[in-house]
Amino acid sequence: MAIMTELFAFAGGDGQQLAGQIDLPQGSPRAYALFAHCFSCSRTSLAATRITRALAGCGIAVLRFDFAGIGDSEGEFAGRGFSGDVDDIVAAAQAMVASGREPSLLIGHSLGGTAALAAAARLPAVAAVATIGAPYDAAHVTKLFGDKLDSIAQAGEAEIDLGGRSFTIRRSFLDDLRTHDPARVLAALHRPLMVLHSPIDSVVGIDNASATFLAARHPKSFVSLDQADHLLSDPRDASFVAQVIAAWAFRYLALQRAVAPAAGDDSVTVTETGAGKFQVEVEAAGVRFSADEPVAVGGLGSGPSPYQLLGAALGACTAMTLRLYAEQKRWPLKRAAVEVAHAKTGQERRDTFSRAIALHGELDEAQRLRLQEIADKCPVHRTLERGAIIETAIVPATGGPVEGKEQHFADMAACCKEQG
Repeated sequence: MAIMTELFAFAGGDGQQLAGQIDLPQGSPRAYALFAHCFSCSRTSLAATRITRALAGCGIAVLRFDFAGIGDSEGEFAGRGFSGDVDDIVAAAQAMVASGREPSLLIGHSLGGTAALAAAARLPAVAAVATIGAPYDAAHVTKLFGDKLDSIAQAGEAEIDLGGRSFTIRRSFLDDLRTHDPARVLAALHRPLMVLHSPIDSVVGIDNASATFLAARHPKSFVSLDQADHLLSDPRDASFVAQVIAAWAFRYLALQRAVAPAAGDDSVTVTETGAGKFQVEVEAAGVRFSADEPVAVGGLGSGPSPYQLLGAALGACTAMTLRLYAEQKRWPLKRAAVEVAHAKTGQERRDTFSRAIALHGELDEAQRLRLQEIADKCPVHRTLERGAIIETAIVPATGGPVEGKEQHFADMAACCKEQG
């Protein structure tokens, strides 16, 4: 899948102009995410670039940006502290919302992961959070300052070399780090969390992942990054991280869409997945599921067949109609269950739907007979009996959210390929 990049500038937590860019998949994104880079890194670091581009290859559009005072962003890096990074993440998410691209996934690398966890509490629309090589406590970063800690404490500031770049670190920076309470942050997260960490990370030890995982509440997941270093220097490690995050996150992002479908949109989208001969992905009211044909006729048997879906429509409409009528009459109908079967009958091989209705509740015979009559009046029943007008038009292919044979979200990890 081709990856496109769009520059994205916005006002940070303190009003500075922050520089960012959104890596976009070809066609409509399945979801939007926000990526926070590691301490003293930038949005153009190898890890940030490779991970966000690989996620875009999986259909997730990702904003990566420079924190204040880093890269192309305005402001002073060391003068704001950890709280300033959290404010910048919140400001980035708000800018995405204003542009119509609300992020539902937060991803943070190293200290950016710790900041993402803290920012999630202020971003209720975020459905899931993933951290990569993140310290449990923000104050962990002071280990990078070595013998300069005493100088900072005594003189109020000191020059620190981080990755070949010089930064002025002030005492206020250290004081701000100490205000971070990781146990409180994780207890209040109330979002699915994935912790990715390498057991041989020499910058942020694996014990940080253990502490984070133990303090977090379910649902939570841990993934070992095996032989990866802290900066994910090997492109294969960054690609693996993107694959795992995409496969994990779509479970929760799909649930979020199901809760808040677009108002008034009753359309259904059906797209071939390329898996098997007949499998398609159906999206309706924010819910995605597979439809297929049975194995006996060459399908994978991975979902209901078209005629089963049609039978489901008849059964669902019947149950809803009976419920509405019974409530209007205040009849004691506790539950209606409808079983629908389809067959070709007679010499003309006409489509025949057989409907069996079970009515639970203390109903008398007259009420049951009347409900049987009402079942024949449900809208789908009437549509099937009288037929319908079907209008068809061929429209330009737009490269929508499910394009190509590897885009079915249930196989999301398989479609993610190295983009960097």
